[in-house]
Amino acid sequence: MNPLRALADAEPVPFWLADDGRPDPEPALVGEHACDLAVIGGGYSGLWTALRAKERDPSLDVVVLEADRVGGAASGRNGGFCAASLTHGIGNGMERWPDEMPALERLGMDNLAGIADTLTRYGIDAQWEPTGELAVATEPWQLDGLREDAETAARLGRELTLLDADEVRAQVGSPTYLGGLWDRDGVAMVNPARLAWGLADACRSLGVRVHENTRVTGLATDRRGHMKISGAYGSVTARRVALATGAFPPLLRRLRYYLVPVYDYALVTEPLTPAQREAVGWRARQGVGDSANQFHYYRLTADDRILWGGYDAIYHYGNGVHAELERRPRTFATLARHFFATFPQLEGVRFSHAWGGVIDTCSRFSAFYGTAQSGRLAYAAGYTGLGVGATRFGADVMLDLLGVGLRPGERTERTRLRMVRSKPVPFPPEPLRYGVIELTRREIARADRNAGRRGPWLGLLDRLGLGFDS
Repeated sequence: MNPLRALADAEPVPFWLADDGRPDPEPALVGEHACDLAVIGGGYSGLWTALRAKERDPSLDVVVLEADRVGGAASGRNGGFCAASLTHGIGNGMERWPDEMPALERLGMDNLAGIADTLTRYGIDAQWEPTGELAVATEPWQLDGLREDAETAARLGRELTLLDADEVRAQVGSPTYLGGLWDRDGVAMVNPARLAWGLADACRSLGVRVHENTRVTGLATDRRGHMKISGAYGSVTARRVALATGAFPPLLRRLRYYLVPVYDYALVTEPLTPAQREAVGWRARQGVGDSANQFHYYRLTADDRILWGGYDAIYHYGNGVHAELERRPRTFATLARHFFATFPQLEGVRFSHAWGGVIDTCSRFSAFYGTAQSGRLAYAAGYTGLGVGATRFGADVMLDLLGVGLRPGERTERTRLRMVRSKPVPFPPEPLRYGVIELTRREIARADRNAGRRGPWLGLLDRLGLGFDS
């Protein structure tokens, strides 16, 4: 079967957002309002901030402003891998903050447990599956990296399970696998859209006002030092503001130097038949990611479809963000070919959905934080695809920086971290920005073809502490 035929009926919409259970939209902000805390952005980052603020101080009047629909951007389009890691993996963290990694790993595991507890306490049905994740080697050169990650994790008090080729194929049936590393307790699978909708419901249950279809068009400080946030039909004046807009054009000019929007793409199959399900095994239902620089991620949905994404990460000149960029047939075709190379026993399976979404990417691959407007505004951005879990931690950082629920001048373990206090290396302006990113993409692909050996350009980035590897 030609792999492209499997795409013939694929709807160009995100599978998760096509759920019949998607809630009706909340009304836009109309008229003049005031609140204690305004949260700009209705994805995970903003929703966690609003929820955690009310849990810290139930008396706070909190408003969430979302330009489109709650969870309609990255939060409703991702693969649903909810990871404990706050540093985009152990390797990235060790390169940047080795002295802090024991604390960061502990805080990350506590954060993941906090997410599970929140789902239970508020009755959120997000199809939570704490199955862990398999990192699989599909080329011999990747095996050493898996062993190194296992050894590093052990030094940090985490036990990851190394699997040989037979053992990993017994978990998930692919002839491409040469070995694997199973993180059994550091990742959970989740329905990303239902997670966002459930968090919004939990916020409303505590009295948070959520306004959708409210694009913020202005941010100013009045004579009292309060922040006035303007939309198309009204405004809200807030004592404090949390900025959680992800990859979209930031309201703070300084953030434009640190963020680039990168498009990621995914496919979802039709539900597997019992025979097809048996052919791949996958009884433990782990998430899976291969170990190439240009990697794929994939997992089973609740109704036994396979979500298959990754590999291409596309930056468009001038920080381009447009709805038409969510559809990229060339990438969908590449993903389809790679899917059937990984699972040849699934020949004949068809894809039901194909879509793209934009990721807020920074040069250190993990979120950065800060304040503006004399400490009245806090922001978190740059999650680089690992925000499903880390946004809850980022919400707590923003609230710490704003002093919500703290004594005046009080610092927390989070705000003392160098990871929180430092910033990533900024990206150069255009046209150099586009040239650097495209050169890096080509060299990453070349490294994958060359047994992982990184050429002079990637070596220079490594020495500069940028370490581009995905």
